[in-house]
Amino acid sequence: MKNFVQEGCVVTLTAPYDRLSGQGALVGALFGVAVGDVLSGAEQEFALDGVFKLDKSTGAGTAVAQGAKAYWDNSAKKVTGVASGNTHIGYGIVASVDGDTSAVIKLLF
Repeated sequence: MKNFVQEGCVVTLTAPYDRLSGQGALVGALFGVAVGDVLSGAEQEFALDGVFKLDKSTGAGTAVAQGAKAYWDNSAKKVTGVASGNTHIGYGIVASVDGDTSAVIKLLF
């Protein structure tokens, strides 16, 4: 096809805030995981598909059950099980409890 640009599993985006390799970011309505370290306003490749172990908020209601929807708390820059005010980014692959500091998530694609 003459109009094909690239595969879409990893794309170059402008980071909305500083990220280390493996940390998530919400770029507009698009969620991805930084492939390398990046400063706010700089371009970096972000993975939009796959299963990742991501930082998770702790506290009541933050658990993400296996197969349950996972959300991104853009204020805390962490995954949460809390839907209200947060962005749906994928599904839990390994069940996490409220006190866990990470969650294994299959990203939406």
